[in-house]
Amino acid sequence: MIGRLSTVVVAALALLAPSASADPATVVRTDAGAVRGTSADGVRLFQGIPFAAPPVGALRWQDPRPVRRWHGVYDATAPRSQCAQLAPAYGGVTTYEEDCLYLNVTTPARRGSHRPVMVWLHGGSNLTGSGSAYDAAKLVARGVVVVTVNYRLGPMGWLGGNYGLADQQAALRWVQRNARAFGGDPRNVTLFGESAGAIDTCAHLTSPSAKRLFHKAIPQSYSCAAPVRTADGAATEKARLATAVGCGDDACLVAVPAKTLLEQYAAIGGSAGPVAGTRLLPRQPADAIAGGHVHRVPIMHGNTRDEMRLFVGLTYPAGLTAERYTAVITATYGDRAPEVLARYPAGADPRLALAAVQSDHGTALATCTHLTAYRLFARAGLPVYAYQFADRSAPPLIDLPNYDEGAEHATELTYLWQDLLGELTPAQETLSAAMADYWTSFADSGRPSSGNNPPWPRFHHADDVLGLAPGAVHPVDVAAQSNCTFWSRFP
Repeated sequence: MIGRLSTVVVAALALLAPSASADPATVVRTDAGAVRGTSADGVRLFQGIPFAAPPVGALRWQDPRPVRRWHGVYDATAPRSQCAQLAPAYGGVTTYEEDCLYLNVTTPARRGSHRPVMVWLHGGSNLTGSGSAYDAAKLVARGVVVVTVNYRLGPMGWLGGNYGLADQQAALRWVQRNARAFGGDPRNVTLFGESAGAIDTCAHLTSPSAKRLFHKAIPQSYSCAAPVRTADGAATEKARLATAVGCGDDACLVAVPAKTLLEQYAAIGGSAGPVAGTRLLPRQPADAIAGGHVHRVPIMHGNTRDEMRLFVGLTYPAGLTAERYTAVITATYGDRAPEVLARYPAGADPRLALAAVQSDHGTALATCTHLTAYRLFARAGLPVYAYQFADRSAPPLIDLPNYDEGAEHATELTYLWQDLLGELTPAQETLSAAMADYWTSFADSGRPSSGNNPPWPRFHHADDVLGLAPGAVHPVDVAAQSNCTFWSRFP
């Protein structure tokens, strides 16, 4: 997830106070010590809880270490810093803080036990974002415990390795040790994430070291069939950064200030995300799933109808001519470009035509790429529930002038997380309630359901995908809708 979601961060110092001064109703004892949160509007909220030692100094590119125990009561009434990141040009907060391995727990105010636990991995291209940007009130109102996680980003999390994945698994182990203290069931944990958080979830599904750390998974808007970075590619990128900052070895890199690393990483076009061919991720996720090397858990997987309108709009904010659209398609598809142009004519706004091409085929967010993932999971014998969010009037992530964002990337998020991107109409609130029901019932039982809303079919065929739009919750044939038979003839 990218954009302004990374801006909702309030820095606070962790204060320790004598246990006697804490409100017993908002104090929970974790395995490292007691924490004090807040209680309001039917939920208890605990923010900025450390789940690993600060990855600073010599620990910058090390697996996360255990957090030190504390005495007294830790002040968990405000979030801690997001992980080091540069703000995107379209909004966000820059920070160079590396002491950032904190998580947030939202749980019903009414005391209970054995509640399903949902652990959220935020998006942001594995370069930006924070767990504290997400208000879990909608989900928690349905009786689940929600944990949102910070993890190392950019070069700190992914330079030559999978330190961000290791952070996420450390948070999942924290959940296993501490879920009961917050009323949750460590034997019923759902890992879910969007965009970068989705591809990270796909990686955990095939990571040997994530076995038994979660029991269901919901990757949103990043296909588990999409390739991830390779060990050779990550090593090459690390060498390029070392050259850019004038370093010849790891000891030198560890001493480089975070600001310099982030700026130079951006300058070389550094990428971030899971690396296959490593200890944490031995295989590409798609190969692992196809070979049966996947955790056998129920899957909910899906995307938005117009994923790529976000990125096309940002690339061409002033518009795209029909001639330029033709040139882009020709550069991509060569001699077969006329076939694509016949299927996807430029229309009144060629940006929408280009986005339709990219939303249907050829990208990690594309519908046909997601359909490949659904089929991989189903062939592996996993229960799969596929969806497509299709509210083309949803509040956009970025509202560009004179542009129809449609159901672009990330627009489903405000239907699950409170007040994330903007206000919803009454019809959209009804859809939001249905989606929160589906997501939390899946977390509870592995089978999504929502009161009087249509039953969600288990995926077997392309028309078993649940479409989600106001007044139109029903299965759709995404292969027909996105021309997947046509695209199957392309390499």
